[in-house]
Amino acid sequence: MLDALKLMRIPFSIFLMPVYWFALSQIPSIEPLRAIHVFILLHIFVYPASNGYNSYFDKDEKSIGGLKNPPPVNPSLYPLVLLFDFISVAYAFWISPLFAVFIFGYLIVSKAYSYDKIRLKKYPVLSTLVVTIFQGFYLFLSIQFAVYLEWEFILEFNNLALAACSSLFLLGSYPLTQVYQHQEDRERGDRTLSLLLGIKETFYFSAIAFLLGSLTIAYLFIEQGSVNDLYIFLGFGLPILAYFSYWFSLVIKNPNRANFKYSMRMNMISSLCLSGAFLVMLV
Repeated sequence: MLDALKLMRIPFSIFLMPVYWFALSQIPSIEPLRAIHVFILLHIFVYPASNGYNSYFDKDEKSIGGLKNPPPVNPSLYPLVLLFDFISVAYAFWISPLFAVFIFGYLIVSKAYSYDKIRLKKYPVLSTLVVTIFQGFYLFLSIQFAVYLEWEFILEFNNLALAACSSLFLLGSYPLTQVYQHQEDRERGDRTLSLLLGIKETFYFSAIAFLLGSLTIAYLFIEQGSVNDLYIFLGFGLPILAYFSYWFSLVIKNPNRANFKYSMRMNMISSLCLSGAFLVMLV
């Protein structure tokens, strides 16, 4: 059971925290208790349920996100995933019945990514669009609904555009989590976006996505008069830019530097810095 719990990769949820804080930072008011419940639901149950399901079908033997040496998949993993699924939907229903529908939809889509009869992971462009839209835009709006419950604000153009920015940032970071898994993905018959692009091209692609996301969020912050938020975003973004540039310079000299260690550092830095920026905006 302990190995199965490890494969749920609960600590890996930290890499998806920026979407939560970004969504909260953009709503006019927050009911703290609802916000805490939504945080627990997503980061303790929903994301780990998706991670565990992915591990069950991938049966990774090499490093995966959050685990340098994953334990072998055992029979207790699948029932544990189903338990987390049930808790996720029931918990979401307790928060709001409609929110439970959103969470159920996310769990279904996340399973299609790995399920061997569908296996979206075999289609590089489609899988990337599904992951970035559902982990970004879709969850951004779902979080806001669960905490704020005001559709009129949530569906305003500027808010929808900010939700789209969260997907652009994921579009930049997501391929970097695949860059060290080319051999294993190729052996399984999966074609990730990073594998399709190549190692150096993955970095160029991510840089363009990050740039588009940053320019869009800068424009939106200026447009709505949130100049201070823009300064906060730019300040917290400097360490991300610095480490990305440093890592890319190493990869240009030696492609073997596109490995698990550097990828996890990149994700950790970007996650903590973006979460920090949105938390400061929120406070």
